[in-house]
Amino acid sequence: MEKEFPIIETRRLILREVTTEDANDMFNYLSDKNVVKPMGLVPCQKVKDVWDEIRWYKSIYKEGTGIRWGITLKDAGKVIGSCGFLNMLTKHYRAEVGYELSKGYWGRGIASEALEAVVKYGYQHFQLERIEALIEPSNLPSQKLVEKQGFRREGLLRHYEFTYGKFDDLYMYSIIKEDFNLI
Repeated sequence: MEKEFPIIETRRLILREVTTEDANDMFNYLSDKNVVKPMGLVPCQKVKDVWDEIRWYKSIYKEGTGIRWGITLKDAGKVIGSCGFLNMLTKHYRAEVGYELSKGYWGRGIASEALEAVVKYGYQHFQLERIEALIEPSNLPSQKLVEKQGFRREGLLRHYEFTYGKFDDLYMYSIIKEDFNLI
């Protein structure tokens, strides 16, 4: 029997499982290079390319290595971004958090609201002790977002990823359960 996908509700948002019916909405932001470049992804060229992302979301959930929620506004229902965990290591009580949001919704506190809810869910339901965020040094808005949530910059991971034909440095941020309880 497959476990039921959890739904998270916040003041303005519903975070839910994405389906192939959401592919057109997701294409709107996954085809935008400004949205996907910090994720190390090439912009989607066709709606069909989004299906690969949806399949990945389903596979990490099924394998227990992560979970990715579609971000929707309560009054609209269409997916405008996603937030969730990847590289989850239950043995070590840690996971990496990732997120993206359609450019038209930047600067409205939506990513912050979603991230806070997902981090809280991770501590309460996955018994995580540590949540990490890997962020490009040039991605100042993302750094500000995680810092606002209580994440601390631990250091620079030199040549940590290979994307777009080059090696990228990434900042390692983390928040541990004890830090989160202080917020």
